[in-house]
This record gives sequence, structure tokens and C-alpha cells, in this order.
Amino acid sequence: MVVKSYPVAAHPTMFKTELGDEIELRPMLPTDKEGLLDFFRRIPEEDRYSLKENVISSTVIAQWVQNLDYQRVLPILAVKEGKIIADGSLHFSRAGSRRHIGEVRIVVDPDYRRQGLGRRMLNMLIEIAEEEGLERLMFELASDTEETAKHTARTLGFVPVAIIPNIVKDIWGKYHDLVTMQLRVEPFYEEEPVVF
Repeated sequence: MVVKSYPVAAHPTMFKTELGDEIELRPMLPTDKEGLLDFFRRIPEEDRYSLKENVISSTVIAQWVQNLDYQRVLPILAVKEGKIIADGSLHFSRAGSRRHIGEVRIVVDPDYRRQGLGRRMLNMLIEIAEEEGLERLMFELASDTEETAKHTARTLGFVPVAIIPNIVKDIWGKYHDLVTMQLRVEPFYEEEPVVF
């Protein structure tokens, strides 16, 4: 097993939640399989249902940790006293017409929501995207089931750019709109003033 490069020395970092909990934010490691399975089993079934993979499958999680390639997907974990409490990831398209675009995904343990953890992780992923030279970040969510995530993304500069009506089906069979949000992450620069 080879973990393909990322400047891991720049991370981990410590973060204090709004309730005062000390949280370590660090890249996923090959030893995180059991911790990830435990984490995802604590996520309510209706939340897991909207994720892109079966995250309570031991096979899926084993593939994640055995095939870590930080140049393709950079997964960041939030860990409190050895227990994983959130998973965020930055997905790269390294070739072709989308190589300047990244996608972010975040899942937070229900016991640690509304404490600033998702915001801190999203902000960290934005900073990494800037370091990696990405120009745009995309974030997808179901319109009326992930309002807190949508609000957090908006406060960090994401704007809705597309809505596909009634495309996402929840665990109970109800349809929801899929919202795609975008953030411009290219380095900010000021234009030279025009002198007349």
C-alpha cells in the first residue's frame, strides 16, 4: 500500500469547537478503517442514504484506506480523543477540462453538529484548494434537507449555480431538489488603479 503524496507535515492542526472541545484535524491514514466504520455507523441512516457510497460497508472503507491518493482525493478527519467525529474530502480532477475544479464533501457526527466543526473543515478544504491552485470548488446538497450545510457554504462564499428539481430521493421515497453550489477560489488580486 502506498499513500501518494501530500504535504502532510502542514497538517494536522488543532481546533476548538464552540463548546470548547479540542479536535484534531488531520488527513486520513491507512490505519483509520475501524474508526471510520464506527463513525459512519453513528451517522443516521437517512443522512448516510444521501452519500455517494455505502459508507458502512467494510469493503468500501477498506478500499478508501488501502488506496489513499492525496493527489486524487484528500480526506480530512476530525478526531476527538481518538474517535473520528467528522470526515471531509477534497476531490480533484487532475486532467482535462475540469482540472481546475474540485469538489468538497463533509459529514459530521450528529453529536458535534452546530459547533463550528463543519465550517472549520470546509474552510480548511478551501485553503488547501487555494494551495493546490484550484480555481473553483463545487458542493452538492439536497435543497431542503441540508439547510445548515447550505447556510455554512454561503457564509464562506459559495453561491448556488444550479438546481435540478426533484432528482434526489430520500430514504422514505420523497424527492428533493439537488443544489450545486460553487466557490471561486483563485487567489484574489487587486487591479491596478486606472490613472487618467
